[in-house]
Amino acid sequence: MEARGPIRVLMAKPGLDGHDVGAKLVCRALMDAGMEVIYTGLRQSPEVIARDAADRGVDVIGLSILSGAHMPLCRKLAEQLRAVGAEDLTWIVGGNIPSRDHEALHELGVSGVFPVGASLEEIVEFIRRKVRPEDSGETREQVRP
Repeated sequence: MEARGPIRVLMAKPGLDGHDVGAKLVCRALMDAGMEVIYTGLRQSPEVIARDAADRGVDVIGLSILSGAHMPLCRKLAEQLRAVGAEDLTWIVGGNIPSRDHEALHELGVSGVFPVGASLEEIVEFIRRKVRPEDSGETREQVRP
């Protein structure tokens, strides 16, 4: 059997939101679960996030958005992921995301939406099942929060 490295996650804070405690807590939970996490820091543009994800060969992009600008930021990221040939990359969004926007985010290509209050365990397990479905007996298409 071929040895696999850890799941690699790029965690980013797009836009002007300066609150990153939640993002850092998610980073710690993912690291504690054995994943490799690259935290890009505050105020990243969708262009930089997409390019970093493609250049670093990550499995997942995680966005933390508390500003309410999740729809335009995710639209722009979807465009940028297409531009760098990474449109099939798994990406998740967490933060102040109203339920009325979840379906629109999925249509943009977001794999999972985790509103404020989602458990760290839920995020970790979602990523594991989405990236390595063979370990859980599921397929990538079956995994959706």
